[in-house]
Amino acid sequence: MLLVLSEEQKAHLGCLPRAGAAVGDLGRLAVELLRRGAAPRACEAAARKLNLGVDTIQHGVEGLSYLLSESSKLMISEIDFQDSINVLGFSDELNKSLLQLYLDHRKEIRNVLGELTPKLPSYHSLEWRLDVQLASRSLRQQIKPMVTLKLHLNQNEDRTAQVLQTDPSTLLHLIQQLEQALGEMKTNHCRRIVRNMK
Repeated sequence: MLLVLSEEQKAHLGCLPRAGAAVGDLGRLAVELLRRGAAPRACEAAARKLNLGVDTIQHGVEGLSYLLSESSKLMISEIDFQDSINVLGFSDELNKSLLQLYLDHRKEIRNVLGELTPKLPSYHSLEWRLDVQLASRSLRQQIKPMVTLKLHLNQNEDRTAQVLQTDPSTLLHLIQQLEQALGEMKTNHCRRIVRNMK
């Protein structure tokens, strides 16, 4: 799978040929940008070292971090990565440096991206009870069923419980909607989206 870069991203990566042998330094700045956030002082130091503008270096680091993060997220192979950056028109030496940078930091970037994903609650157990009201003082013959659900969830080593109460027809509608969503997850379009999210 090839990585498609926008014109703006190509323009940001356009400063890399001027960086020459310092592409490795810019790559380390890009990995640091993903790990810890923006580092303006490091960009200023790199700009002084390379005799380039600070904005040019910042745009180059942002473009490089996008290239590395998207490639790592999609687990692009070496050949696909090379084909993706060949479009930029860089020299073979610069392309090899970028490929080596990608191969060296691919796992680390995936770990950083994995840490950035939100921790959502996960299912632990479910308790349910069916209550049926058969009569009351004012109505001697009525049937009013209610389903009470207690959903136990795990979130960051903590266990929480949510109590839900509904009538059987709403519960059946909820079941149908969940089954439809599970069926939708089996389509090719959803599988492609899920694969790209990992």
